[in-house]
Amino acid sequence: MLQSFGFSLYESKVYEALASSSEPLDAAMVVKHSGVPKAKIYEVLNRLVEKGMVLDTISEKKKRYTALPLASLVEKLTQQFQSDVKQLTSSLAQRTVRDDRVWSLKVAESIRAECKQLIQRATRSVRISAWEDDFQEFVPLLEEKERNGVEIEALIIGQNHTQLSHVHSFVPAKEHEGLERYQLIVIDQDELIFAGEEQSGWQAIKTRAQPFVKFFADSFYHDVALTRITQKHFDLLFDDDEIRSMLIRLRY
Repeated sequence: MLQSFGFSLYESKVYEALASSSEPLDAAMVVKHSGVPKAKIYEVLNRLVEKGMVLDTISEKKKRYTALPLASLVEKLTQQFQSDVKQLTSSLAQRTVRDDRVWSLKVAESIRAECKQLIQRATRSVRISAWEDDFQEFVPLLEEKERNGVEIEALIIGQNHTQLSHVHSFVPAKEHEGLERYQLIVIDQDELIFAGEEQSGWQAIKTRAQPFVKFFADSFYHDVALTRITQKHFDLLFDDDEIRSMLIRLRY
């Protein structure tokens, strides 16, 4: 009976003999009713006592044994199983290897789908930067995430038409006409997608490698800061040809 729970054949036979007896048994009687060899009986009985499966006592100068009641046995095995599962789960979780590889992805539709899945996985924060028309596709999901307590901060290249709380918008000047489209999404300071448009179409990288995540997160805040500074001091900055030339070369 107990073999399916990891007990030996002899342990199972001894427990069954004790459980089916109406009174405690000494070692000799256990041998008789269980069929376990006499040379092994004390070793098996001691193991079961140590495992909490059998109770022992001294009665009439003899050591006698009785089985743990079935209800208690079921409770014990259930708790032990749950504890073992919890320990196994914890052990496997600790051994999970972080995927720090940099993955490449092509085709605009695939990139958009993966961007949405990335935003959906966010539990703490989303940093997103994109052109206005591309950004609009993510707005419903971002607004839902913000309502659920996820911190959303966005930088839009173009006008802002959302109800999100933390949005920065940058409207390119005429000199920015050659500015290439891109999308950047960083979630939970843990994972990112960066996509850019080239002549052959959209291409993207996706990674959880922390050096890349930190670099692109810093890049996002660089662009936000540059946007805010430019908006606040636009006339001063763009009236200076040298500074204007430097600003135009920056990605935003």
